[in-house]
Amino acid sequence: MRILFVCVGNSCRSQMAEGIAKLHGHDAYSAGTHPAKQVSLHALTILQNKGFDTSEMKPKNLDQFDPKEFDLVISMGCGVQCPAIKIDQDWELDDPVGQPFEIFEQTAKEIERRLSLLD
Repeated sequence: MRILFVCVGNSCRSQMAEGIAKLHGHDAYSAGTHPAKQVSLHALTILQNKGFDTSEMKPKNLDQFDPKEFDLVISMGCGVQCPAIKIDQDWELDDPVGQPFEIFEQTAKEIERRLSLLD
């Protein structure tokens, strides 16, 4: 399945979702409506601990993608407004930016749980 994960900063939730989805065998990408300057170190650590190579990860702008080329477009939450694209699911996950590592771990577990429902 080809999945696009969308959020605001593309630094935490959507990056973790992209990496975890790839580990599940999906063709996954992530993007933000207002991308941050870098991926959160906690998000990178979570993915590295799962065995995912994060060396190429960087925040990407939603404008780089054509959502029509994806089987599923998932908003991570946080009120992402994308009037020009269809959001198939809104996972409504709280943004862990600036939170302790444990919050990132909880977010990653919830992402993993939701991805398992797609498999």
